[in-house]
Amino acid sequence: MRDEPTPLSRHLRVREERGHTVLELRGEIDIASAAEISPLLDRLTGRERARVVLDLRPVEFFDCSGLRLVGRARHRVLERGGRLHLVCAHPLTLRVLGVTGLTRVLPPHPTLESALRASEETP
Repeated sequence: MRDEPTPLSRHLRVREERGHTVLELRGEIDIASAAEISPLLDRLTGRERARVVLDLRPVEFFDCSGLRLVGRARHRVLERGGRLHLVCAHPLTLRVLGVTGLTRVLPPHPTLESALRASEETP
């Protein structure tokens, strides 16, 4: 059963699903929203062995501030022995992620289901 996402801010919702923390970024992810999201994201990615899915599907705009958030979340989760998977289907956001090379180290999944499945299959 899926819980309805809890809004932590206008740009970040969180829910638990199948043993994973799903962090859903929403709207325009720019310098202003990143300042709001960053401390919340740090708290949620600071747990040992966390299984996190970062869902960018509701994102309408994504700039270098969003890239920093994704990169920081990845770094924090991995350094604590956890797993992070990314969900993204928006062509412009995928292009930004691809141009920067982030998709090589954090390949995006087109759906939440595929990201959860990949995380469950990873040892």
